[in-house]
Amino acid sequence: MGSGKVTTGSAPFDFQGKHVTVAGLGVSGIPAAKALHARGALVTVVNDGDDARSREQAAGLEALGITVRLGDGATLPEGTELIVTTPGWQPGKPLFQAATEADVPVWGDVELAWRLRGPDAAPWLAVTGTNGKTTTVRMLAAILEAAGLRTAAVGNIGVSLLDVVLGEETYDVLAVELSSYQLHWAPSLRAHSAAVLNLAPDHLDWHGSMEAYAADKGRIYEGNQVACVYNVADKATEDLVREADVEEGCRAIGFTLGTPGPSQLGVVDGILVDRAFVENRQKNAQELAEVSDVRPPAPHNIANALAAAALARAFGVPAQAVRDGLRSFRPDAHRIEHVADLDGVAYVDDSKATNTHAAQASLAAYESIVWIAGGLAKGATFDELVAASAKRLRAVVLIGADRALIRDALARHAPEVPVVDLDRTDTGAMLQAVTEAKRLAVAGDTVLLAPACASMDMFTNYNQRGDAFATAVGELRA
Repeated sequence: MGSGKVTTGSAPFDFQGKHVTVAGLGVSGIPAAKALHARGALVTVVNDGDDARSREQAAGLEALGITVRLGDGATLPEGTELIVTTPGWQPGKPLFQAATEADVPVWGDVELAWRLRGPDAAPWLAVTGTNGKTTTVRMLAAILEAAGLRTAAVGNIGVSLLDVVLGEETYDVLAVELSSYQLHWAPSLRAHSAAVLNLAPDHLDWHGSMEAYAADKGRIYEGNQVACVYNVADKATEDLVREADVEEGCRAIGFTLGTPGPSQLGVVDGILVDRAFVENRQKNAQELAEVSDVRPPAPHNIANALAAAALARAFGVPAQAVRDGLRSFRPDAHRIEHVADLDGVAYVDDSKATNTHAAQASLAAYESIVWIAGGLAKGATFDELVAASAKRLRAVVLIGADRALIRDALARHAPEVPVVDLDRTDTGAMLQAVTEAKRLAVAGDTVLLAPACASMDMFTNYNQRGDAFATAVGELRA
């Protein structure tokens, strides 16, 4: 890690009378516009869309005296002195190019929230990574609550940081999920401690390259005060720690599914143990919880639990709270969710596995699998995933627009595995897929929906896809 000391605060910014442009409406744009307006800024909101919902949102802002321009997100409003953008707006958009030419700074909603924190604001324990962010943040919040701390799971998890920072409720500490989009626009963020869970190609259309994507993820470590938590099995996360400029005394803390070394958390004989936040860590370890306390105890979920435990321990949480928090935690729907057992076959919904990295982690959790996969590939390739998982596959049922990419990878790396290719992309395909999977499965198998693809070719989102799977299983059971 870098040795330079970085201040944890940010330069004050007087919004009174400043011309501020907010890019985008929605979950973060509307709170940003209102917060800026309340602080005396002259706010203009620009938005690409001009649909009924946008017009309704615009009317609410205009009633407060905020200017809204719909259908024009490309032009920099005259006199703009600062842009605050919602996370989804890509850096290459003309608005930001114009801002660069005019020397206008661009902040994200996370940067704005950080700047508006009060002097006694709760510290942030921050989490990013390609997969597992939401689960880890919710595990972390459960552990912090078990320790009696006032906390909330916030950020990219769907709870606006601005609303939390500016709300009346007070907290001891916040468990914060941050996406690469949000980190890109948050230059002065300085967390108490932070974790990068893993790195795999994702959102490269937004970032432009894997290097840029990784660099934005790595911003989460900048200025950390106590701990930079990394994945021992993913060297790229450790490299980001080495490159970060942190507060003096901040430590690199690894988590591993194997036996931990000093300054690591890991697993020994079915026990989650801490060799980082103990006295004489060269010789001692603290038991935190049993693997069976983690639900579900799939390898990648145990890794999530270790990362959450590392952040909690960095904040001084006792070992018993780690155990109690993990025992009380229940994962969100569509994340390796056990749906039913039929004729000795388990049916598991991991519709949230929308990329190859997540699907590989899901497939690694079961020994004999009838795999339901496919959807929108988002530019992904599947050779590495299929090669790593081939020995676990009893059969594969393919759905979705880009299923041929998976079929071709199966032909190259698992030619002996039976494949059913469903040439339909309507939502009713799921019932046929589950019916085919039931035909192919034998007692002891797992029918696993882990699509490795996005859902929007057939469904509104991964939630609807997972619901369709559960409904289809229910019909077979009936």
